[in-house]
Amino acid sequence: MSQAFGHFRVGFVTGATPDKWARTWRERYARDPLELVPLTEAEQETRVREGTLDMTLVRLPVDREGLHLIPLYEELPVAVMGVEHLLTLADEVTTADLADEQLVLPERSGWRPTAEQLAWPPMSVKDAVEVVASGTGVAVVPMSVARLHHRRDVTTRVVTDLPPTTVGLAWLVDNDDPWVQRFIGIVRGRTERSSRG
Repeated sequence: MSQAFGHFRVGFVTGATPDKWARTWRERYARDPLELVPLTEAEQETRVREGTLDMTLVRLPVDREGLHLIPLYEELPVAVMGVEHLLTLADEVTTADLADEQLVLPERSGWRPTAEQLAWPPMSVKDAVEVVASGTGVAVVPMSVARLHHRRDVTTRVVTDLPPTTVGLAWLVDNDDPWVQRFIGIVRGRTERSSRG
């Protein structure tokens, strides 16, 4: 994607933290603006594929067809529940502990419980946290997403037998803009003087 006036756009999915890389970008390329664009998981792939973003921090899984992807870090899944919930007595929980719970399933949560457990239709994370705060049900989300939607009337416990989710950096295979390589260098921790070799 060619950039007018040195403008470079990087999307980031809810809960991802691009701040340290953006800070390094601004230190190195102060005259070339970097715009960070917040995204929902539902739009994370679409925006980079349609070319409105140069790169995107995505939560996997995504369709890899036509995309380069660098896995960056993993996030633990947590159960979000009201502070008075019985499961708060445990330090961590398993899916077996959640077997009798009514689950509030945020969109693209990555976990597919049984149909009997799903008491609510899929909804936004904000709405799911509001439902569990009222004392009804439990939601399972990545830890960073739970932190983003933290309230005093909810708490979290790590779900130990669910796989972590991965956050990665995605961009179009045919996007050969040199700014893409510069951003990859920053994400991979290259110094300003180091080469790609």
